[in-house]
Amino acid sequence: MAKKNKSIKTNAIRIIESEQIQYETRSYEIADGHNDGLSVASKTNEPAENVYKTLVAMASKTDLLVFIIPVSDELDLKKAAKAAGFKKIDMLPMKELTKETGYVKGGCSPVGMKKEFPTFIDQQAQILDYLYVSAGKVGLQMKLTPSDLAQVTRAQFVNVVKD
Repeated sequence: MAKKNKSIKTNAIRIIESEQIQYETRSYEIADGHNDGLSVASKTNEPAENVYKTLVAMASKTDLLVFIIPVSDELDLKKAAKAAGFKKIDMLPMKELTKETGYVKGGCSPVGMKKEFPTFIDQQAQILDYLYVSAGKVGLQMKLTPSDLAQVTRAQFVNVVKD
């Protein structure tokens, strides 16, 4: 069952607050191990088209890229590479996620990573009133407008999901 919760503070939430961006948080149960995006949408009683996942890709060992896409979609690596100005990209190996971003799988927020990486939000988000992304901790989501998310992450809206 989803709960509204404003008391938990993560790096991502602190940054959102410092930018004076309106947000809400919602926590969900993680004990069952079902923490994939579609499960999170279900547990928070939100439509899947409003819940987004944060994916980290690499064009080289030093060029990391962040893609924010709906949980029900799959990243199109060719479209993503083109949008980022590279010939080819690959997903960052999961074992490197925490080292590179400071976040764990399932708790990777596009806000507050160790470094600021080029960030891209799938263009579908532009028509939404709000979306949910990880708040930087497994079991905690934050709700904000797509434009506020783009502002705080300096993201571009691009078409990066598979058709």
